[in-house]
Amino acid sequence: MAVSSSAAPALAESEGGAAARRMELEFEVPAEVDASARRMAEFARVQGAEGRRVVLVTSGGTKVPLESRTVRFLDNFSSGRRGSASAEYFLEAGYAVIFLHRHRSLFPFSRNYSGINLLDALQLVQEKGGSGSGSVRVEVDQAVLSGIVPVLQQYRRVKQAALLLSVEFNTLAEYLHLLKAAAQALNPLGSSAMFYLAAAVSDFYIPASEMPEHKIQSSNGPLQIMMKMVPKMLSPLVKEWAPKAFVISFKLETDPSILVKRARKALNIYHHQAVVANVLDTRRGYVVIVTRDSEAELTLSEEEADRGVEIEEKIVTNLNTRHNNFMSHPT
Repeated sequence: MAVSSSAAPALAESEGGAAARRMELEFEVPAEVDASARRMAEFARVQGAEGRRVVLVTSGGTKVPLESRTVRFLDNFSSGRRGSASAEYFLEAGYAVIFLHRHRSLFPFSRNYSGINLLDALQLVQEKGGSGSGSVRVEVDQAVLSGIVPVLQQYRRVKQAALLLSVEFNTLAEYLHLLKAAAQALNPLGSSAMFYLAAAVSDFYIPASEMPEHKIQSSNGPLQIMMKMVPKMLSPLVKEWAPKAFVISFKLETDPSILVKRARKALNIYHHQAVVANVLDTRRGYVVIVTRDSEAELTLSEEEADRGVEIEEKIVTNLNTRHNNFMSHPT
């Protein structure tokens, strides 16, 4: 299978309005977006009324269909690990969190137990003197779910206080429209809103008008696909949808020598506040937070890793400080 991208030039990054219009024209609004938009707007209103900062954390990868009645699609390796971990640390830092995540990607708190069969962690205990199904209770084997008590306690506190709103997406179209809805929901909060755009968003897609309706048949021989560039939503987000918010994007590279250069290029194009830059092979232990006038290297030592410290804790701590400064002196 040969895949090539369109030779047409990418949309000028400064044209936020043009990118937004292209999204509206080429990506149909999914049916569930309106309901999710109302939930996010109400969540932001309540949190804002309580004087709380709100962060949108995007997490996981976007699915790009190859057929209208989708059997085949393009995806990426993102599991949502960084986004789900970061959401927990933002909650610890006092934020309310809108967690915009891929369906079935890792979720805050439960992420640490994603590889465990739940049935292996449950034990049936017969009550003394009892008989029948009503006299059997279920207990959690804490040897299987290591550290579950403090995790569960923290999750219950967050849930009781209604500080975490979960919104799911699957496809690229769903993500783009939900991102816009989230930005519009958070815009009234001004500089107290943060966007932490950790989702792995596809760079290429096939317009709905150019997709085959039915499953692509392998009997037709080798497959060539012409894909278009996805419009860059960071531009309208920063310029139109939430212009006073504190916005962080992510840059993943495989070549360390171009990492900071690419991050700074993104800042120059989109004029947002920070880029979390990381290299594929070292992303769990090393990142660089790049702003217009600084570079901060965050490193996880072996001793810290052995103690269970995560690089996301350091990222959130750094960004929390920057956000506080931004709110005091917004630009």
